Amino acid sequence: MADLSINLAGIKSPNPFWLASAPPTNSGYQVQRAFEAGWGGAVWKTLGEPILNVSSRFAAVSFNGQRVMGFNNIELITDRPLEVNLKEIYETKKRFPDRAVVASLMVEPKREKWHEIVKRVEDVGVDGLELNFGCPHGMAERGMGSASGQVPELVEKQTYWVKEVAQTPVIVKLTPNITDITATAEAAAQGGADAISMINTINSLMGVDLDTWNTIPHVAGKGAHGGYCGPAVKPIALNMVAECARHPRIHVPISGIGGISSWKDAVEFMLMGATGVQVCTAVMHHGFRIIEDMIEGLNHYLDEKGIASVKDIVGRAVHKYSDWGDLDLNYKVVARINTDVCINCNKCYISCEDASHQCIDRLTVENGKEYLKVREEDCVGCNLCSIVCPVDGAIEMIEIPSEHPPMTWNERQAVIGGISSCSVDVK
Repeated sequence: MADLSINLAGIKSPNPFWLASAPPTNSGYQVQRAFEAGWGGAVWKTLGEPILNVSSRFAAVSFNGQRVMGFNNIELITDRPLEVNLKEIYETKKRFPDRAVVASLMVEPKREKWHEIVKRVEDVGVDGLELNFGCPHGMAERGMGSASGQVPELVEKQTYWVKEVAQTPVIVKLTPNITDITATAEAAAQGGADAISMINTINSLMGVDLDTWNTIPHVAGKGAHGGYCGPAVKPIALNMVAECARHPRIHVPISGIGGISSWKDAVEFMLMGATGVQVCTAVMHHGFRIIEDMIEGLNHYLDEKGIASVKDIVGRAVHKYSDWGDLDLNYKVVARINTDVCINCNKCYISCEDASHQCIDRLTVENGKEYLKVREEDCVGCNLCSIVCPVDGAIEMIEIPSEHPPMTWNERQAVIGGISSCSVDVK
């Protein structure tokens, strides 16, 4: 059995699976039940003021029979008094000393406010702090959350204020509602952050009721933008983690968040640079018990790979993620249809004809049986046919030997003396 323990900037936990700051970490009762189930850590639901919320708060998108593919909320920070939360944090940490208990904090961008709350939460024994610069609704309208998180100077300054008094590691949670998340990640590092976490939720409007014309959700007939999360946001989060992990001036560890629902998702985030992961929507959908499959699956994966510690996979795929200009222009794959497996549903043919490069032919053998065949000389290897194919193994993407040596766009431009490069100058 592999070693699943992690150490995120000095915060230790027996496995890489933490609960994200959210409804599942709203009370000591919940966090303690989660720890009993096996979770390695929890980021307590954001502490701060004022304590206000609305009803209703949640909405979800289902797609093609799958419930909660995406999730939206307009809930704010904890609506429980700070004194109650601090008492329960103390009791939880005392009962589970080996689990990571991190306090999520959000206050006005004032130095004395940050100093005050940091001292109060550290007095009850937290293992670390997570500064919430990501929540996009409600608090942001008051200058907190993503309103601060979208301004690199404010991220750096407030992180610095916290570091002035903090005795425990400081994690800065970043908003995805920004053009380039590496700008705020770098600002956090400049401010002294010990780690960064990403992503918080994405601005969203889940829908409109076709009968009442109310937004979904609505509060007494009116709606507001909320924060989008769940499996649908995983590709966005994974990209942002990877961009920060490969950035030359961001050298702090990353806690990955965003659509993580299984051990496989967690492994992907860790391969792309996350030291550990935080989970929320999957727990809201299925409960704390999903941790059992996560731990078992991760253990089995590491054993199969012959990897002794989960720490050994962190960042192992980062070097494979680069700019478009560094991709080999002469690498080629084509689609190949296995007629023994194909059910002739023609989905690949329709997609290729209507949306790609018209390189699949519908043919008929002598006995009248129809079959599909790819004209490989015209196939550009876009993958669309294999994506829409409903049968595993019916279409494979095959690598074709190239007549030319590997050459990227940037190498090509250097050879011909062109001035156009895909590289971004990060100063």
